[in-house]
Amino acid sequence: MNEFSIRLARPDDADAFHRVEEDAASLLREEPSLEGIPVPPSKSAEHYRGVIARGNCLAATIEGQVVGFAAAGRVGRELHLHELSVAREQQGRGIGGTLLRALIIDARNCGLSAITLDTYRDIPWNGPFYARHGFVEIENLEDRPHLLRSLEAAADAGLPRERRCAMVKFLD
Repeated sequence: MNEFSIRLARPDDADAFHRVEEDAASLLREEPSLEGIPVPPSKSAEHYRGVIARGNCLAATIEGQVVGFAAAGRVGRELHLHELSVAREQQGRGIGGTLLRALIIDARNCGLSAITLDTYRDIPWNGPFYARHGFVEIENLEDRPHLLRSLEAAADAGLPRERRCAMVKFLD
């Protein structure tokens, strides 16, 4: 089994980010509890080039090939995790958890106070995964309008609002 490594993302990783997200999203399409619920399209390589250019994105590679990534962006003194994806054939090897731990270290080193995200609260590789890494659900989004907008956009795209949640991991 090949070892993976984590590094800062580069602009030329954007195409791979799109491919990895599309591959990982197939799990949601196959999730029985989501039957009939649309899976939003994967973000384009152009979108990822913009996110990577702003920093705070990590890539997991095996033999130089991107097999996973964490795409995040700063919102004030916090880092918002837009997407964490690992190619299906590489899942179960600790790549996602390692990416998340590396992102936490990077955010701390940048002096940020928290990492936020929104996800499904009840799908094992979503909410429960993040909870195992110290994230907690938050309901009061008054101080985090980006999370409210993200949850509303997901609901507008047809995702069940009652199954979605916002989460935070405080770094202070």
